[in-house]
Amino acid sequence: MYGISECRSGDCRRDKVVYNIFVERKRKVKSTEEYMQGLKQWLRDTSDAPLEEMADFFVRRLDDYEEHMSIWERSYQKFAELLPSECREILDLGCGTGLELDKIWQKNPDIEVTGVDLCQDMLQRLLKKHPDKRLTAVCQDYFRYDFGNGRWDAVISFESLHHFLPERKRELYQKIYHSLREGGIFLLGDYIACCDEEEELLRSAYREKREQNAISEDCFVHFDIPLTLEHELKLLREAGFQSEEVWDEHEEATIIIAKKGG
Repeated sequence: MYGISECRSGDCRRDKVVYNIFVERKRKVKSTEEYMQGLKQWLRDTSDAPLEEMADFFVRRLDDYEEHMSIWERSYQKFAELLPSECREILDLGCGTGLELDKIWQKNPDIEVTGVDLCQDMLQRLLKKHPDKRLTAVCQDYFRYDFGNGRWDAVISFESLHHFLPERKRELYQKIYHSLREGGIFLLGDYIACCDEEEELLRSAYREKREQNAISEDCFVHFDIPLTLEHELKLLREAGFQSEEVWDEHEEATIIIAKKGG
């Protein structure tokens, strides 16, 4: 989890960069209380830090992105293991440079992937890394891109959707649900809030920063606003998913397997 540069009415400035190490720190602390104390202190220390527009955030960190995300190595492998072998066409939301796809293609080199990401530079790196794969790279946001209807065997997303408010997530999950074929799955690996307090605290800070900096609603900024596992599962059910399984091991990303149909 990183922190952010300011975006005013579409003009995103690059005057300050703040790193937030709370995803890594959560892997090390022994209790929720200890983690929450650290989070509150971090929010106080960075209260004046400006927000950074999403694509710009990743452009500036492209060179060390894969090293930073390597902490999830086992989770990428688990993603590949959980993807049904019969999948032939998948949609990857927030594919970045394709760290999860590296593992998926090792297991199934013939799978066809459409990867959507806001950062063109990351997509270019992905295409350069896998020139021989059946890969379509789309630089667009998830809410504008047409996922289609009944098109995909699976939709996947890893550490990408914790930047959206619950109402927007519900909208996105409904869109994902309708885009899946009957029996298809949504494989979601993400940052999960440890408790209601963390969810509410970060959402409040997010809204306050947007209001203070007069950031327009259509400007995507990089700030983590994760939901609790219970809240995530509730939104998935409201979107239409009939069944969910959860893979949640200590020090690994939480992975939710949501299925369309029985």
